[in-house]
Amino acid sequence: MAQLIDRRPNAKNKSTVNRQRFIRRYKQQIKKAIADQIGNRSVTDLEKGEKVSIPSKDIKEPTFRHGDGGSKQRVYPGNKEFVPGDQIQRPPPGGAGKGGRRASDDGEGKDDFLFEISKDEYLDLLFDDLELPNLKKNQLKKMTKTRSVRAGYTTDGVPTNISIVRSLRSAMARRIALSAEPKKALAQLELERQKLIDNGLQDSDSFREIEKNIAELEEKIKRIPFIDTFDLRFNNYAKRPDPTSQAVMFCIMDVSGSMDQATKDMAKRFYILLYLFLSRSYKDVDVVFIRHHTQAKEVDEQEFFYSQETGGTIVSSALKLMDKIIKERYPLDQWNIYAAQASDGDNWNDDSPLCKKILTQNLLPAVRYFAYVEITQREHQSLWHQYESLLGQHNNFAIQQITEQSDIYPVFREFFRKQAA
Repeated sequence: MAQLIDRRPNAKNKSTVNRQRFIRRYKQQIKKAIADQIGNRSVTDLEKGEKVSIPSKDIKEPTFRHGDGGSKQRVYPGNKEFVPGDQIQRPPPGGAGKGGRRASDDGEGKDDFLFEISKDEYLDLLFDDLELPNLKKNQLKKMTKTRSVRAGYTTDGVPTNISIVRSLRSAMARRIALSAEPKKALAQLELERQKLIDNGLQDSDSFREIEKNIAELEEKIKRIPFIDTFDLRFNNYAKRPDPTSQAVMFCIMDVSGSMDQATKDMAKRFYILLYLFLSRSYKDVDVVFIRHHTQAKEVDEQEFFYSQETGGTIVSSALKLMDKIIKERYPLDQWNIYAAQASDGDNWNDDSPLCKKILTQNLLPAVRYFAYVEITQREHQSLWHQYESLLGQHNNFAIQQITEQSDIYPVFREFFRKQAA
């Protein structure tokens, strides 16, 4: 029977095999815990992975215990009331006390189990069956990043880079080459010596001469060193330019008076998922926050999610600002551009056709993907209907509605589910 041994190096103080087995066994509990915690993270706070809290009852292992059946005789220390043979009355169900909560009957606490997963494990669990649509790896014209790659072997180097296998192979080749002729001559002399022995000429001058030559050849072969400095080979490394793929995500949100804090929180969770998803496919991800009411403005994350605004809504102002930023800072041949727009659907009716025009002529030809999320429980208004008419014309445009917090992750998965080939 074949046996597979995992010899991959483990991280410090961690067991790779045990971690993988644990994640596979409790994958559903970990994914549920991640989905519950994702709203508390910053959009760009991804460096330390995540600490996942799992109820201890969900990771409880099965155990074997003795049942309650059978005949038992026990006398416990400190007993002053009973003797062997007495029958003890069964205690009333539910306990005789009048307190509120009861202690645990299995001797185990109800604390949660805290399990820390890395950034890569976190992303794999969230997006294991999703993909970015229209994904392309744009390369920068000026590549500033380099990485060390193996570039063969060299005869000079530091001891830490020595290649043991290649050095021993070189030493073996040298020993074979240097000892080939002496060994061939030695074998010939041994044949001649054996002939003299067979003819009974061990005391002849020829036999003594052959013995002398054999001893000299054997000494010569022994003097060939096992390994020499000439044999040493060192791993050679070279710096190779590393093409960098990068993306920019435009977060566009309506912050007018109709967008309350609960609606903004749901938009925040959606943007976090999108940022995580982009960072899984690209090394460098820029985030541009654009908020708007009647006027659009580029802001930081704190102001984007937590500022209080009042007034009407003109969505086209944000789309115009996005188009301007792309032309000034993000060349199309160097950046993968994504956009996500969140709104409650309120917009000035005469402005919605203008939004459709800007999308069709300027933005959709430039972006990899544009997602519009309408966070509302009301019926759709003019902006939704204008956007809906673009669905059949552009495969890089999608719209979805979120009515409550539980819809965020399913809507996100609908945006980025794998398409049939």
